[in-house]
Parts: sequence; C-alpha cells; structure tokens
Amino acid sequence: MKKIFHLSSCNTNQRILKEIGFGKDVELQDIKSQNIDEETLNFIKEKVGSYEALFSKRAMKFRSMGLNEMSLSENDYKKYMLDEYTFLKRPFIILEDQVFVGNAKKTVEAAKEAYQAMK
Repeated sequence: MKKIFHLSSCNTNQRILKEIGFGKDVELQDIKSQNIDEETLNFIKEKVGSYEALFSKRAMKFRSMGLNEMSLSENDYKKYMLDEYTFLKRPFIILEDQVFVGNAKKTVEAAKEAYQAMK
C-alpha cells in the first residue's frame, strides 16, 4: 500500500506533498473529510511503537480540552485520534512496509528517499 493521510488545508502538508512529488500510484486521504480508520492507525502504531508518537500535542484542542493537564494512556491517545482528526501528527505516509509520521525535515527527507527508491 502507498497512502498518505494529510490535511489538505494545511500549507505544510501541501508543501511536503509537492516536495516529495508523489505520483498517481499513491492514494491521498484528506483526514478532515475522512479520518483515519482504526485498522490503519493500529498498523502505523505497530511500526512506530506507540499511539503517543502519532498524537499531535500541538493541536489547539489539546489545551482547550485540558488534555495537557491530564495523564493520558495509550488507549486515550488512540481514542482521541479516532474521534478527532486534529490530534493526528501529520502527514502519515505509508510506503508499503515503511511508515513516516510528521513533518520534521528528517522525516520528510527519509520519505522522499524511500519513495524515489521505489520508482
């Protein structure tokens, strides 16, 4: 599977997609119109090690809901991400058995190299 979970209204996500230059062989899913499903979230979690690693603590709702003052469990992180797309650290890039999460420069560069190697 080659799939990217992104937020189409996010300039950073748009820049990353353009920079990597994904072709028609990669499926794009806008998480605002269709949030990630539990099976895919579980798959990505297995690759990165925890739900917390997939959770965006920069989301405005993180503070407004008081989550920053709570001690969240792995199940809590999972629940919030499935309930609300804004808690997903994005983009999530799946290239067969490789997963890249977030917009850090190193992560984007690694995804770009992995995609180029698949061509």
